[in-house]
Amino acid sequence: MSVIKTKQVSRVYNPDTVPVHALNGVDVEIAQGEFTAIVGPSGSGKTTLLNIIGGLDRPTEGYVEVGSQDISKLSDNELIEFRKNNIGFVFQAYNLIPVMTARENVEFVMLLQNRPKSERDKRTEELLHAVGLEDKMDNKPSQLSGGQQQRVAVARALAPKPAFILADEPTANLDSKSTSTLLDIMEKLNHEEQITFVFSTHDNRVIERAHRVITLEDGKIVSDVIQNVHG
Repeated sequence: MSVIKTKQVSRVYNPDTVPVHALNGVDVEIAQGEFTAIVGPSGSGKTTLLNIIGGLDRPTEGYVEVGSQDISKLSDNELIEFRKNNIGFVFQAYNLIPVMTARENVEFVMLLQNRPKSERDKRTEELLHAVGLEDKMDNKPSQLSGGQQQRVAVARALAPKPAFILADEPTANLDSKSTSTLLDIMEKLNHEEQITFVFSTHDNRVIERAHRVITLEDGKIVSDVIQNVHG
C-alpha cells in the first residue's frame, strides 16, 4: 500500500526574478514499511522534496498524496492539523524544547492532540524505552548528548502514531557510535512495527542501511534502486 505518492511535482523559487528550479516533474511512490533514502549532491532538491512530502512547502506544479489525501489542496490550517496527526519529523538540529524534559518533549504533540493523560504517559514511557532512554526521561536537552537528543527527537516523531517519519539529515551532527545506535533503533522500529522512514541524506552510513535509494540531480530522479541489505 502506498503511503506517499507525488505526481509531476515541481518547485520553482523566485519565479518573478531569477527562477530556481528546485524540483522538475518528480514522480515517486513510497509504500508502507519502506526504509528509503533520498540522496544527491547539495542543491539536488532532496530537502525540498522531503519538505513538500511533509507539507512544509507546497509544489509549484503537481500534487502530493498521503494515503488517499491530496495534501496540495489543503488550506494552511488544514495542513497544520494534517501534519500533526499524520507525519513525524526528525531534523538535523534536534529541535527539542530546551525547558522541557525528554518525557515532556515526547509528550508534547500528544498534548496538542488532546490525548488522555494515561495514554500520553504510557506511550511516552514505551517510546523512551524503545530508544534506550528510559533512565533519562527527566533530563532536559542540555543534560543529554547529541545522540541522546536525536533519539528523543525520534521518540517525539513517533508519539502521534504518524503514517510515516521524515528524517532530514538526522545523523549530520552525530559521531559514528551515535549514528550507529540511532540507525539500529530506526531499523528495529521499521522491521518490528513496519514504521515507514524516508531520509534525506548524504551520509553513507545511512545510505548503506537504506532498503531503497532514490538519487536526485538537478531536481530530477536519476536513479531508484532497491538494495539488498544484510543485517
